Amino acid sequence: MTADLRITWTLDGHGWADCVVEAPQTRGELTSSYITGTPEDLLTAVARLVAGETETRAQFESEPTAYRWVFYREDDDVWIRVLELPNGSDHDNRGTEVWSGQTDVDQLARAMIRCFDEVARTYGESGYRGKWGEHFPRAELKALRRLWHSRERPEDV
Repeated sequence: MTADLRITWTLDGHGWADCVVEAPQTRGELTSSYITGTPEDLLTAVARLVAGETETRAQFESEPTAYRWVFYREDDDVWIRVLELPNGSDHDNRGTEVWSGQTDVDQLARAMIRCFDEVARTYGESGYRGKWGEHFPRAELKALRRLWHSRERPEDV
């Protein structure tokens, strides 16, 4: 079980971001372009898991490479695979696994919320828009936080 899941999102030039997903002794590095709603899709996928979905996905486009997050949930356990694909329309079996791990839904939600709270603190919403080229995913972050808090867990973010 991945207890110390950490996700970071760092803006790297206009319209580009680096994402790192890590847990003790594992680390995956991904790149994303603003051509799709990457942060929104990732936050929404995690919100779906928190709401009870058993499988969901999110994809980062890196022109032409893509990084696909594949999430499977059973009870409160979540298995995560991140695949690098030569082309975003490719099937999962064409991908190379760049990171995988297991955690629980609360750890995943907490890591994602902390990630984008840190992004907001670092860049501010206008600075984020200036570097990323799109609005900060405030609505998706708020929806995830609301769903996660509705699980009535004592931990706060």
